[in-house]
Order: sequence, then C-alpha cells, then structure tokens
Amino acid sequence: MKTAVIYARYSSDNQTEQSIEGQLRVCKQYAENNDILILNTYIDRAMTGTNDNRPDFQQMIKDSSKKEFQYVLVYKLDRFSRNKYEMAKYKKILKDNGAKILSAMENIPETPEGIILESLLEGMAEYYSVELSQKVRRGLNETRLKGNFIGGTISYGYKVENHKILINEEQAENVRFIFKQYSIGTYVKDIISILNDRHIYHNGKPFEKNTIYYMLKNEKYIGIYRHEDKIYTNMYPQIVDKEVYEIVRQKVDTNKYGKRSTDTIYLLKNKLKCGYCGKPISAECGTARNGTRLHYYKCLGRKKNNGCNKSMLKKDIFESFIIDNIIQILKSPKHFDYIIDSLLKIQNQQLGTNPILDSLLKEQKQIEKSLSNIMTAIEQGIINNTTNKRMKELETQQEELNKKILIEQSKNIIKLSRGEIANHFEKALRLESKILIDYMIKEIKVFEDKIIIQFNNPLQKSPDSSQGFLLFEEYSNMPKYIQNKIKPIMIEFEIDYYI
Repeated sequence: MKTAVIYARYSSDNQTEQSIEGQLRVCKQYAENNDILILNTYIDRAMTGTNDNRPDFQQMIKDSSKKEFQYVLVYKLDRFSRNKYEMAKYKKILKDNGAKILSAMENIPETPEGIILESLLEGMAEYYSVELSQKVRRGLNETRLKGNFIGGTISYGYKVENHKILINEEQAENVRFIFKQYSIGTYVKDIISILNDRHIYHNGKPFEKNTIYYMLKNEKYIGIYRHEDKIYTNMYPQIVDKEVYEIVRQKVDTNKYGKRSTDTIYLLKNKLKCGYCGKPISAECGTARNGTRLHYYKCLGRKKNNGCNKSMLKKDIFESFIIDNIIQILKSPKHFDYIIDSLLKIQNQQLGTNPILDSLLKEQKQIEKSLSNIMTAIEQGIINNTTNKRMKELETQQEELNKKILIEQSKNIIKLSRGEIANHFEKALRLESKILIDYMIKEIKVFEDKIIIQFNNPLQKSPDSSQGFLLFEEYSNMPKYIQNKIKPIMIEFEIDYYI
C-alpha cells in the first residue's frame, strides 16, 4: 500500500482556518480514492509560500529523510511553494529521500507532458504571488494617498472612524502631557508615576517605559507617517507642537547614544560652555589610584588638545555652586514676587477644575454600572463562583476609589496662602533642581574667575520693558499674531566664581 503525508498551508490574504479544513478534506478524499495511507499531517497557518521559512514545512522535509512515506500530498502545487527555485530544491531533496509531490486537484500524469504541465503550474503560482503582492502594495499606497487608515493597531492618541484617522481628545491630552514633561527634564519613570496617580493607563495597564519612549519618537504625533521612502502628511492629524517634538527627539537621541549616565545624573549636562574656546564642557568620570570613582566636567577643547587650558570642574561642588546662585537670582525680590503672584493666579484658575477628580468620578461610574449588572444577574438567579469573585473585586476597587475621590475633593477645599506658596516654592527649587535647570537655563558660560548664566525665559514685551517676566505658559496660550509681537529677551547674570 502507498503511504503519504499531507501538507496544507494558507497565507494571510483573505484565508482562514476553513481553508485548511477544505484542503484536508480534498486530500483525504484523493488518498481514499487512490488507495493511499495517510501517515501524518503538516499544517502552516498564515504563512506565505514565497519562502521556506515555515516550521511544519521544514519538519516535513526533515522527516522525509526517515523514508517512511512515498508521497507528499497537497491540495495544489502552490500550497507546497510559490517560488520555482525553492520548489525545485525541495523536490530534489524529497526525490533523494524516496518521496515525490502529489497534487489532489491538478491530476498531473507521470509523463513528459506531465512534467511540462507541472513546470507551467509552478511558474503560474510564482507569477500569481508576485502579481498579488504588487496589487496589495498599490492598493495600500492608494489608501495612504487618500489619507485613509490602512489597518493594524492605531497609535495611542488616535481613533478611526469611517476609515479616517481622528484625534482621540482624551488620549491626546495625555500624549501632550508626556511630551511636555519630558521636554522640561522629567524622567520617564516619574512621568509614569504621575500617570498612574492620575489613573491614566495604556490599554488598561500602567504605561511601560518602552511604550513611553516609542511615543516620544513617533512622528505621527506631528502629522508625519513614513513608509519605505515615502512621506505622507495627510493621514495622522497633528497632536504635538513641532518645536516640543524636536526638543524631545533631541533629548531622546542624546540619551540613546550614552550621553546620559544611568548611574550618575549630571545636572548641568548640555548646558555648559567654555568661556575661552567656546567648546561644550562635557560630563566625564574616571577612577583615582585608590579606586575612588571621580565625576567632573571637562572642556572638550582641552580634551581634544586645541590649546585650551580651562581647568576641570568637580561635579558635586560645581553643581551646588550653580544651583545656589540660580536660586539666589530667582529669590531676588523682583523675580520672586512676580513668580509667587503668578502661582497665586494659577491656583485661583485651577480651583474650579480637577482633571484627576474627573477621571476618578468617571471610573467610579463604570464600577457602579458593573456592580449593577452583576446584581441584575443575581436577581435573575445567575450566581456562581465567578460572579461572587468579580463582585468582591469590584467592591474592593470601589472602596479604594472612594478614598482617592475624598482626597481629591479635599484639594478643592484647600486654598494656599501667599506665604505657604512662597514656602513650597523655595523648597521646590532645590527638590526639583534638574527640572529647574532644564526649563530655565539656556547656557552657562564658564571662565576661571566668573560665570555667565543665560536664562531661557522670561520673555519681555519689549527690550526696554520693565513689566517683568512673562510666564512660558502664558506666552504659549497667546494667539500667534500676539506672540510674533513679543520679543524674547535672553536674561544674563554674571557671578564671580570663587571655588
């Protein structure tokens, strides 16, 4: 009696498990009609036939070396392969192992004419595969040109309606928050912590670091989608301001190439410049003879022997000196009073709104709805271990949620006085020194006997204005035509360097 194995495959183009069932049914019927005993079945699901990277296919070829079967029975030859070169290669291997391919639907005779027919069918299978691939690519390209969604997973911050990509406003606010926080120096782990505190999750789970980093590099948020060598600007609506995106992308790239130490945080990195040769002063580390780890800042000009003799700066001592002086500048009466007055104004504006509380109340309604559904099921006699377990989980979540709601509601009641805000601000200046430097400082030019600190902000309404600082938030919310009339002033402070 003749022996055979069945090989079945379907690709991902509009085929399903039913395709496999149909192939197997036809092959088994062919085997029965031709007195062939089926020893085994090999199946590759959602696998292309244009290459041999198919696990069950490779296992079948390997098993043929045992010489236990005489035929490989397929529904059609294109199920075995759509690549004529690989078809020839594996037919030769099967032949050496005493086996050959049988097609249940194509009935190829073992004659010279049959050899020609089989070769023709193999060529047609490869032609069909190449043509189909081209049609799919053309179709997808046309879809992109029309600005339509091509399928797959939609990026966080977007939604799809009628094949068009639209902004999911609730998620988009979270995207903007993530970009803004990273742009001012907040670490990713701290961003995630803030999001968790606000009950903001990604697909029902806390954000992962890799998810945040992927978002920070995603050009779709500025309206750009790339595919191969083409750029499409009509698919994704812009969520993030391009200037913010560029700041974030630069920071991400800087960290990617090792300019950020994972063991030691250099607060002044990318902010220092040599006052003599104009080269950046970079973060360095080394080991002393006694094994002590040393951290310092060093002029790149001196490092590259360009003739600059700027001395190295001990990290901890120099950073403390800079922070002390920045705080002293910000605490000067003119600047300090303006900042505290602005914080008071922001507090008054925010007393009536609490996005965290809104999110908690929304979650509370969802839990109440779920509990109500379970109670309805119980009243109808549907009660089991699953419903009991789910009810206990929801009740525990509800209890914890109620506590958090009370905490947030109490925040709306508490109004800080000017003195309390001033006290908190003074403490925050030191506690958030990294954010302070990233957000406020443009550049620090270092000489041997003096230091010039350039502040990013404030902005003033004219070079000779005495109206004081204009907060960045206030500036960014102004209409563009007003922004264009405001002249940014780089405020410089020169201090003696005596370390």
